[in-house]
Amino acid sequence: MSAQPGHDSDHLRFHRQHEHLSKTFGADTFGLKAEAFARFFGTPLFLGAQTVIVALWIGANVWGFTHFDRYPFILLNLAFSLQAAYAAPLILLAQTRQAERDKAHNDADARHREALAQQAARHTAQMMELLRQNTELTETTKQLVERIDKLTAEVHGHLLPTPQDSQ
Repeated sequence: MSAQPGHDSDHLRFHRQHEHLSKTFGADTFGLKAEAFARFFGTPLFLGAQTVIVALWIGANVWGFTHFDRYPFILLNLAFSLQAAYAAPLILLAQTRQAERDKAHNDADARHREALAQQAARHTAQMMELLRQNTELTETTKQLVERIDKLTAEVHGHLLPTPQDSQ
């Protein structure tokens, strides 16, 4: 779209007011680290690494390489509980903030679509007015052509002899 007077060509203007929501946990160091940590959960790398560590932990204690956490693996359960105690709030916080960002972006998109609809309505009204004016001009042109045709016939009638006059 071209930049016309009264036309705002900044397509992101409705989203700019929500830029402060761009980072899930804020822009400080803790927020960036917490966001990275929360995003790391559920990745194949995290799940694979956790599986390998748990298998090595259990294997080392069952086969007697070490005896720091014998069956029923109380220390391993404590480690999982500690991990869950930190992971769950971070993940829930990330989901909540993502929902806020999604809502803000949806609202911005709705306002943008409404602005486009209003602009389309203005363009439709302009096109209808141009069509009306074109119809009027066509009617005027038709009337003028009919008058010219009539005047031409009259002039020819006065200037040119008719076949009846030559006899």
